[in-house]
Amino acid sequence: MTWLVPLLVLASLAVAAPVHADATLDGVRVHTSERTSQVVTVKHIRGWHARVTYWTREPGGPWEARRQVTDGRTGYGGLVRAAYRRQGTGTTPLGTFRLPSFFGTHEQSDAWRLPYRRIRPGDYWVQDNESAYYNRYRNKDQGGFRWWLPSSHADSSERLTDFRQPYEYAVVTSFNREQVRHRGAGIFLHVNGRGATAGCVSAPRWLLRYLVRVLDPAREPVVAIGR
Repeated sequence: MTWLVPLLVLASLAVAAPVHADATLDGVRVHTSERTSQVVTVKHIRGWHARVTYWTREPGGPWEARRQVTDGRTGYGGLVRAAYRRQGTGTTPLGTFRLPSFFGTHEQSDAWRLPYRRIRPGDYWVQDNESAYYNRYRNKDQGGFRWWLPSSHADSSERLTDFRQPYEYAVVTSFNREQVRHRGAGIFLHVNGRGATAGCVSAPRWLLRYLVRVLDPAREPVVAIGR
């Protein structure tokens, strides 16, 4: 009866494996696991305009839309499949991405559940393709990237203090967490600026304030971007 042991091992692995529970919400295909109970959908409307909706569900229950805005923004370069995105094109990647943390200009609040980092002088989002910290949050005092490159340079990084209005609340997405060079860095869900983004998704300030209060890592939140 020695075959019982491997069968029991396989059975335990099957239980531990995530169960996929994909859905289509507002016409956007969302790739999730059964444990995901918070979703932000970004539905392209026209040009760089999008409808942004926050969805939630109870275990085993249906998805319910809780908040929605029609003044969402996407990149000036249009939308593109994530695997084909290139840095500097102003395109927004299509697909589903985790929402693991956020940063901004305010002091930490006890109401926030996502890990948070307050912007301070010298903070950058690294877009230097030669850096080991590509697509990571880093202060220039830590070194490891060419923070001094001018904004016109293809490998210049984004100085976060230059974007106080849109980055008042900026939720990080998992796009290109594997650090594929030249694919692009710093795709966030942030507060609306004056027009299109450079590839991020943005929404009115009140919605971002709401999202950073309700998003909970235990509920495995994701953002899904679609046409």
